[in-house]
Amino acid sequence: MAGSGEQARHWQYTELPGVDLLRARYIRKTFVRHTHENFVIAAIADGVEVFHCRGADQYAGAGALALVNPDTAHTGRAGVPEGWQYGAVYPSPEVVAEIAAETTSIRGTPGFVRPVLDDPYTVGLVHQVLRAADEGNALAADTLLRVAVTRLLRLNGGALPQRDVGTAGARIAVRAREVLEERMAEPPSLERLASDLGTGPFALLRAFRDLYGMPPHTWLTDARVRRARRLLDAGGSPAEAAVAVGFTDQPHLNRHFTRIVGVPPGAYQRGRKNVQDA
Repeated sequence: MAGSGEQARHWQYTELPGVDLLRARYIRKTFVRHTHENFVIAAIADGVEVFHCRGADQYAGAGALALVNPDTAHTGRAGVPEGWQYGAVYPSPEVVAEIAAETTSIRGTPGFVRPVLDDPYTVGLVHQVLRAADEGNALAADTLLRVAVTRLLRLNGGALPQRDVGTAGARIAVRAREVLEERMAEPPSLERLASDLGTGPFALLRAFRDLYGMPPHTWLTDARVRRARRLLDAGGSPAEAAVAVGFTDQPHLNRHFTRIVGVPPGAYQRGRKNVQDA
């Protein structure tokens, strides 16, 4: 990856529980449509990132932040030939909710209103968090993270809308998701899944996309990578994780994992082992 001019490090810092960290420079990298369980707070240092989110292409250049709420489908790619360089923190919903309760008046589940915010000051804070984590400065890392999240919530925060699962189509989509989670390693075909749920393939496809922002097969790949991350976090090998979540072999896991997480499974796991060994 370094030979192509691209480089990325995805890691955790013991003193920031519930937060993932990333530093990366990408040129030709393309992130397929995916979601995160955590918030994405990506601080662009150079270049431009384009990501499709909330039905439109969003552009984040130097001095701006790309902000994605949990379970929100989005993509990612370079917006200029030289790519983009950024640092990112991924705080869990629990971490953000705790900060919001202490420092804001947001009622309900807190989140970000707009996907792009031009705010060089907070961009600098995010990069300071990463630097403090690298240096093992727990006090600075924790403090700066809380200041950054508080500022973002005050400038661009609000209560997240709840998914409407009251319609018949939404209820079918929820049931389809449950089936795919249970049968992740051996999922049914779209036709069989729809038949078992008492609907048609295109009706299911439309309902699933409306509720989750992606078709069932794309959601399944995303869910497999999420589960593989948990297995890697627990110490399983990439080969074991690939089989457990339903990928044909480890190369398939490597390809999909890198297209969603940004680094290969082995590099991702090494970032976790460094935390455990610290």
